[in-house]
Amino acid sequence: MAEPQIQDLLEAGVHFGHQKSRWNPKMRKFIFAERGGIHIIDLKKTLRQLELAQELARHVVSRGERILFVCTKNQLRGIIRSEAERSSSFHVTERWLGGMLTNFVTIKKQIRRLRELERGEEEGAYEFYTKKEQLMFSRERERLDKYLAGVKDMSRLPGALFVVDAKKERIAVREANKLGIPVIAIADTNTDPDLLTVPIAGNDDAIRSVSVLTGAIADAIIEARAALPEEERRRAEEAEATTYSTETGESASADDERNKPSRRPRRKRRPKPEVIASIRSSGDDEE
Repeated sequence: MAEPQIQDLLEAGVHFGHQKSRWNPKMRKFIFAERGGIHIIDLKKTLRQLELAQELARHVVSRGERILFVCTKNQLRGIIRSEAERSSSFHVTERWLGGMLTNFVTIKKQIRRLRELERGEEEGAYEFYTKKEQLMFSRERERLDKYLAGVKDMSRLPGALFVVDAKKERIAVREANKLGIPVIAIADTNTDPDLLTVPIAGNDDAIRSVSVLTGAIADAIIEARAALPEEERRRAEEAEATTYSTETGESASADDERNKPSRRPRRKRRPKPEVIASIRSSGDDEE
C-alpha cells in the first residue's frame, strides 16, 4: 500500500491549524509559520509522526491486540467507521460513555445485554410479551446498539487508541492514560501533545485531512495483520471470540476461568456452648 507523501498531505489540507489565539504553546515545535492569523503546521514533522504512529500500530497488532478508533464529530463519523471496519478495529463514533475503559466491567454487562436482546429478537423469544413490552425491548436494543455497536466484539481492553481531536475526546484520552494504554491522535494546534503517546500534528476538522491520516493508520493495521503467522492470527481471533446463549448467557474463556480466584467454602456458624446452655435452661424453666 502506498504511503502518503508531503504532497498528499498538502492537497488534503493537513497543514491548516487553528487560529493563533486558540493555540496551545506546547504545539510550537510542530508549527511552521503563521499566515493571516492561522498557524501553518510543518508537514515534514507530521509525516515523521505519522510513520511513528504506523510503527506503533503495527507493534500493537503484532501482539495480537486490536486498536480502538474514537471520533464523535458528526462530519467525520462515516470515515472513522469505514476505516475501522476495513482494518477490523473497534470504533466509537456516537458518544464516549464515561468509564468505557476504566469501568470496562460495567460496559461488558451492557454489551451482554445488547447481545441478549438481539438473540431474543432473532429467536422470536419476545412474541408472547405484550406490545408495550416488545416496544420497550426494541427501544433498549436500539439505544444500546447506537453506542456499543462498534465495541460489541471487544471482550478485553484495546491495545491502543486512535483519536481524532484529542481535545474533544479528552475523557477517552484521560482514561487511556490512567490505564497505560498508548494513544495515537490527530493533534491540531490547540491540543496538548504531552497527553498523547504519538501526536500527529494536522487538521482534525477537514474531511480530506482526517481521511488521509486515518487511512494511513488503517493500512498499517491491515499490513501488520496480514504479516501475522496463520497460527497467531487464529489464536488472536479466538481470544476475541465469545459465545452467547439466551439460556446460559455469555460463556467465559478458559483463561478467565483459570484466572478466576478460588473461593473458600463458607464455614457454618455454630452457637457457643454457653448460648446452647442458656437456651436449654430457658426451655426447662418454661416446662
